[in-house]
Amino acid sequence: MFFTESPTVDQLETFPNPRPGRDYSIEIVCPEFTSVCPLTGQPDFGTLVFTYTPGDVCVELKSLKLYLQRFRNQGIYYEQVTNRILDDFVAVAKPVRAKLESRWTPRGGISTNVTVTYTAEAK
Repeated sequence: MFFTESPTVDQLETFPNPRPGRDYSIEIVCPEFTSVCPLTGQPDFGTLVFTYTPGDVCVELKSLKLYLQRFRNQGIYYEQVTNRILDDFVAVAKPVRAKLESRWTPRGGISTNVTVTYTAEAK
């Protein structure tokens, strides 16, 4: 499956949280994330680790996989893609809290990890 269009938040789907009101966390590990360095045009490979406490809904995994695959040909820096993915995730899932870590394969002897977090405002 090969995608050329840009990822959009409406590609992410959810399902009802089976235990609303319970404070539990979900960890999703995506070890095959790929994007492109906008400066060199070279592929970047990373592992994304989502950790979130669901609110009313949980993120459906197949839709997350298809959403992430759309970054494969996108020229985007590590910091930008990590923040964008968490922003889209939060917009759809509306979690109590969420963290996304992107762990990038070393290039030129340097490895990079980017961590972004979100906490819902108290109601």
